[in-house]
Amino acid sequence: MKKKTILILVSDLGSFISNRLQIARAAKKKGYIIHVAYFEKGKGKNSVLIKNGLKFHSLNIKRGFSNPFKEMYSFYKIFKLFKIINPNLVHLITIKPYLYGGIISRLTKVDAVLIAVAGMGSLFITKNFFSFLLKKILFLLFKISFSHSNQKIILQNLEDKKLLVNWKVLKPSKAIIFRGSGVNLNKFKYSSEIKTKKPIICFIARLIYHKGIIEFINAAKLLKKKGINANFWIVGDLDKENPSALKEADISELKKNSFINFKGHKMNIVTIYRNSHIICLPSYREGLSLTLIQAAAAGRAVVTTNVAGCRDAIIPNKTGYLVPVKNSILLAEKLEFLIKNYKIRNKMGRAGRKLAEKYFDINKIVNQHLNVYDELLFK
Repeated sequence: MKKKTILILVSDLGSFISNRLQIARAAKKKGYIIHVAYFEKGKGKNSVLIKNGLKFHSLNIKRGFSNPFKEMYSFYKIFKLFKIINPNLVHLITIKPYLYGGIISRLTKVDAVLIAVAGMGSLFITKNFFSFLLKKILFLLFKISFSHSNQKIILQNLEDKKLLVNWKVLKPSKAIIFRGSGVNLNKFKYSSEIKTKKPIICFIARLIYHKGIIEFINAAKLLKKKGINANFWIVGDLDKENPSALKEADISELKKNSFINFKGHKMNIVTIYRNSHIICLPSYREGLSLTLIQAAAAGRAVVTTNVAGCRDAIIPNKTGYLVPVKNSILLAEKLEFLIKNYKIRNKMGRAGRKLAEKYFDINKIVNQHLNVYDELLFK
């Protein structure tokens, strides 16, 4: 029997390597021919793909949406790639790949389509005339992209499923829920926190407003005014293509807060978790936060917001605390409580590790993907 070919289309190579390389590797081991196509390299390296025997294609397309002529050319480049590879299945990850790739899969008569919706992002957070107009335009694209006859849509929380079903772009029968992209429990090992009189509270995310970075800084200000003895770290990189991104000037202004330590992007993120005592993510919305499931695996208590994709990554009051979105005062209160209660945050950390072992193990997520590949290709 001829081997089946799978094309995985992603926006950012670095993100693919961090979150989904093991899926591609396992699929190749199972006998599939795997192609990986990406728009931007980000922090990723082609050498990683070569080492794992994966065929790859750099499309040199911007992740964000730009003027119509550039978008038409981007659409054409993806269309041309589909025609050259002629895949049996396409796995489309993040919004631009799955909107364009989903439509192109219909035009090129791809046998099967798997779409991964990691979160609804800025589109459903921002409420202004531009976002209203954009949603009207995108509605048709979603409708066509999600209309393939042999297709599954991966979502990371039930609220995103409900949102898309109510928006009338998704049939409930196509939706499947995976608990995030998984975490390598051997890499993110449980470790007792390093004892110190000055705990480290760490914000780990892309530097965009919707991750709650301003609320984190404001909470830190409140705690410093009260004389709370703690270090506040921000770990993450600028994301210039995101409409909610901080600018270089914003970072320069925020760095004037001497009590905030901007660490930038860190490749060895495991060490960051090991050195931290509390992980804080006051995000406005997530698919299922990778930061929070990594924190659980590392055994760190968390404080996060009571929104989709954040509350789904913890057991409230057992592995961490939930606070209302955009509320720096209550965020500071929960952080202060954990700073002052070493035993409670350690107990939460141990419970978090058990949660990660039960639901977030990357091996479980990999097997779920392989099962869906098989179902779509051999049904």
